[in-house]
Amino acid sequence: MILPKVRDPRFVTIRRGGTLTDADHRLLALWAAACAEHVLSLFESARPGDPRPRQAIEHARGWVRGEVKMMQARAAGGHAMGAARDLRGAARHAAYAAGQAGAVAHVAAHELGAAAYAIKAARAAAPGDESDAAGRRECQWQRNQLPEGIRDLVLDDQRLRNDICWSVFDH
Repeated sequence: MILPKVRDPRFVTIRRGGTLTDADHRLLALWAAACAEHVLSLFESARPGDPRPRQAIEHARGWVRGEVKMMQARAAGGHAMGAARDLRGAARHAAYAAGQAGAVAHVAAHELGAAAYAIKAARAAAPGDESDAAGRRECQWQRNQLPEGIRDLVLDDQRLRNDICWSVFDH
């Protein structure tokens, strides 16, 4: 589970009664896409012929550019999650990260799902004794990619939802 029971109004667009601007929603989608793409090779090495996770990331970016409708990005995210279902480990988590990135167009709070699954993918790809360090490196890489406009929002979101995101943001 990566979404809270009660929606944070900071991740709901202004037109839907929250406080999230469209510009910040787009930044969240781009950041989620970057997080997912950073570990995408872990999926593609296991399933080189399956384009669904890459397409979800591309659809997220297309939505930001206004070239893809929200429902198309969301559907692509669902297809990426479908690509994950029969896998295990790093490949599965990488596909889920892409799926979450595609879903950001629909629900901005999926941004943290993309990041959390990417960290899980990095951990799963590392040898057992290096798993925690790999997760910390991935988390730091993600934080380094955060645009200034959403940095405080995402860091606070990591603090608030860390417990429902497998505690991957601890450090």
